[in-house]
Amino acid sequence: MPEEPCFYTTQLQAGLGMVEESNVLLGLYQPGMNCTQLYQAALNSGQFPLVSARRLRNIVVECFGPRYLKTEVAIHLKPLAEVLPTRQLVPFLLVFTAQANRILADFIRDIYWPHSSAGRVSLSKEDATDFVHNAVRDGKTRTPWSESTVRRVSGYLLGCCADFGLLAAGRSSTRPIQPLRIQPITTLFFAYHLHFSGLSDHGVLNHPLWGLFGLEPGEVRAAMQRLASNGWWIMQSAAGSTRITWLLPTMEDITRVIANPVIAQG
Repeated sequence: MPEEPCFYTTQLQAGLGMVEESNVLLGLYQPGMNCTQLYQAALNSGQFPLVSARRLRNIVVECFGPRYLKTEVAIHLKPLAEVLPTRQLVPFLLVFTAQANRILADFIRDIYWPHSSAGRVSLSKEDATDFVHNAVRDGKTRTPWSESTVRRVSGYLLGCCADFGLLAAGRSSTRPIQPLRIQPITTLFFAYHLHFSGLSDHGVLNHPLWGLFGLEPGEVRAAMQRLASNGWWIMQSAAGSTRITWLLPTMEDITRVIANPVIAQG
């Protein structure tokens, strides 16, 4: 049976990066919680005093839930959120937000990084609008979007990139590019995350996830080889292929390692 197409949506309108809110919600989250339970915990916590109950529910159900509960990654991000400074947590939130919002993932991979690599110093609202117009024309939305929707979604894309530190913050229609450089702990986490999702070693090295950091497969391999020298896995290359021996048995072990202050600061 053919795979059902994954259309672009306007779901980013419910909330862009939501970095601080996600950090707080990860602190409130307990394993096994669903959206309703997490919403109630957030409502009772008093940690969102300026957010209406309706808006808080929207944040939990429309933003946090699809990104971190549906994907069952909240249980792994929670211990990281407890020890990592926000700037180190942001790349983790970026990946899962992009995976839950294909339009953001494609915008970062197909527009942001090519512009950055070409030496462009900024992205404009026009760049984002052209991207969305082309997506609508190519049938990537379930139904054609109105011009007002195209403009709004274009703004969401730029705003989300700014929230995750890829672009400078502000209200200007042109935002300076701030390339995000992947950190070793991020590579460590996502390499094992992809491995435990059932991918082959080749699949891990060539997964589109790495494109969110502007990395080509050869650069991923080089980054992982540097980590291999620290004993996180063993890599052997021969005849154009790479075999990886994974030394840590579970994602719980990975998060425990990353949450170690010595590792996190390194």
